Amino acid sequence: MTEILRYAAFTTDPSGGNPAGVVLDASGLDDAAMQTIAIEVGYSETAFVTGESDGVHQVRYFSPKAEVPFCGHATVATAVALAERIGRGELVFSTPAGIVPVAVDDELRATLTSVEPYVERVGDVSEVLDILGWHAEQLDPALPAAIAYAGARHLVVSTATRQRLAELDYDFHRLLAYMLHRDLTTLQLVWRESATTFHVRDPFPVGGVVEDPATGAAAAAFGAYLRELGIVQAPVTLTLHQGYDLGRPSLIQVELRAGDNRIRVSGNAVPITEPG
Repeated sequence: MTEILRYAAFTTDPSGGNPAGVVLDASGLDDAAMQTIAIEVGYSETAFVTGESDGVHQVRYFSPKAEVPFCGHATVATAVALAERIGRGELVFSTPAGIVPVAVDDELRATLTSVEPYVERVGDVSEVLDILGWHAEQLDPALPAAIAYAGARHLVVSTATRQRLAELDYDFHRLLAYMLHRDLTTLQLVWRESATTFHVRDPFPVGGVVEDPATGAAAAAFGAYLRELGIVQAPVTLTLHQGYDLGRPSLIQVELRAGDNRIRVSGNAVPITEPG
């Protein structure tokens, strides 16, 4: 029988963070079996370690709807689950998006290093604003909309107020169609509290989930976005708060290093002893 672990990522409290399923031995599972497990687990993603060779772990990620190329919170959860069994230290994951090194320290805090990121400027966002029920005058002009990638594509849209971010109510099916047409994994909705502290929310209809409580892949992409637009300068560490409006507070740290385009995303993960 396949052992399915459950971890909450980007938190030290099992009732917070983003739950992820983890299967450390998926070598005997085909695509259909992995998709079925992801549906049964019911979390936004489940990670499957499909093999290991020369110290490199092959990892795939499935939402309840489909396979995704990369998932940050499930990567953190998988790294911590492995570290608890084989020891802390350096890991290397081979994912559909590329090679992702992950370091786990003595406090079971995992730091992943993203694949090479990119940022695409976006012009007209009136359609997505209409889907969200937002208005152009509510946006933060200092943080213009853009698509950012660090393993998966995310549309960054920023609001000028915390209240606008808190009042999230969107048309699920319209946003799903909008995102599928543009190959987006989530929206990264942002409010800037300070120069290095941000509050974020991530609708995830393409995964069959209204909202993700913590999104490591989007956090990495957001770091690339801030650097590309010159909003922050490396070296810098950013703090992202996510999941508070869902009652699952999450803490994500994003590090930009001088001379290195790749983004580092850090957070804890803890086992969930009871499903749900």
